Amino acid sequence: MKRILITVLGAVISLSACAQAPQGAAAAGGTDPVKDRAGVPATPAGTAPQVVAGSADARAIEAMRALNPNVAIDKVGPAPMPGLREILVQGQVVYVSDDGGYLFLPGTGGALFNIKGKRNVTEDSLAGMRRDLVKTIPASERIVFAPANPKHTVTVFTDAECGYCRKLHGEIAEYNRQGIAVEYLAFPRMGIGSDDYKKMVSVWCAADRREALTAVKSDRAVSSKTCKNTVEQQYQIGQRAGVGATGTPTILNADGFHVGGYVPPAQLRERLDKLAAESERASRPAAAVAAPAGGA
Repeated sequence: MKRILITVLGAVISLSACAQAPQGAAAAGGTDPVKDRAGVPATPAGTAPQVVAGSADARAIEAMRALNPNVAIDKVGPAPMPGLREILVQGQVVYVSDDGGYLFLPGTGGALFNIKGKRNVTEDSLAGMRRDLVKTIPASERIVFAPANPKHTVTVFTDAECGYCRKLHGEIAEYNRQGIAVEYLAFPRMGIGSDDYKKMVSVWCAADRREALTAVKSDRAVSSKTCKNTVEQQYQIGQRAGVGATGTPTILNADGFHVGGYVPPAQLRERLDKLAAESERASRPAAAVAAPAGGA
């Protein structure tokens, strides 16, 4: 997915930019229109193969043009799986549904996008799963650093050893000044039974967890303790939420969206504001329109 995100669709596929309107329908007619052919000659940037107007190929091209009107589409044709068109774009393969409504990026980290809704459907599903998993950890088992009236609340999976975890915690006061409440969960990345795990258990068993966590992040000694704790449960939840793949720290917003690893305070506030605005827009009824001017 990596190169196509950057070179082909750019910020559009991240769904952070406004989609541009298609530059007209896919070319109709031409000297040799062929419907449902497996491949067509490569074309310069900003152009597309000639296809039959109204065909599945045409709708696939129009969908790509809605995302990026300047991308060069080299080939378009039926995919091996029914209901999809296969498009070759600058050496990358993407799939578009025959109705032009969805785009799929294959490969590691592949994702399904709702083109008209400008939503990463895959990430939406994963976010819901992460949100529900995090909710299984009682509020009393989270180590919280929060301002008086937080604008946003994030969950941060952290461990005792990673440098970026320490960097993030070293700026915790600034995150709070930005209106961000940080709720820590344990993810001892070296695994259950490791020294990292034992340090996290000692933190969660301390009389003052906040102070103990700050001490660990500052490489200060913390009294070794054991008690009934949820560190292993938090670690297992983190594994199921994908933290093992993203690493520590892993920041999730209140809706379960992965916001990043270490993100500077001001930048994190910007990202959270943007996600909140997108969530608000998505929750509005599709048919909602402004009231007519001048009254009844």
